[in-house]
Amino acid sequence: MISGISHITFVVKDLDRTDKIFRDVLGAEEVYDSGEQHYSLYREKFYVAGGQWIAVMETEEIVKRTYHHVAFRVEGSSLAAYRNRIKQAGLEIRPSRSRIGGEGESIYFYDYDNNLFELHTGTLQERLEAYKKG
Repeated sequence: MISGISHITFVVKDLDRTDKIFRDVLGAEEVYDSGEQHYSLYREKFYVAGGQWIAVMETEEIVKRTYHHVAFRVEGSSLAAYRNRIKQAGLEIRPSRSRIGGEGESIYFYDYDNNLFELHTGTLQERLEAYKKG
């Protein structure tokens, strides 16, 4: 039986440039840098954000933009500060999808390599209740 998510992996072209997003925008802590000695497919860095292990790997194999994304839970009172961090980093904010009341608020943004991130204020239970009310 699955006990949780082990880790999330992002693939990027420039690991050092992306490092700034994880540290400065998301406030993640770097816990590993493979340098030139890689044990996996590519050079990589590991971060911890909100208790979650995040791996970022460097390669030229980048995909086009999609709605595939990871959503990090944040407090509603911090959305404005995150929006400012994202803008200061020069990242593109994607317009939010339409929402119904009670499902939370989100900021969507792309990193330099078409990875989509969401900062979301709601919980699964809140969304299910909002959808039930329709």
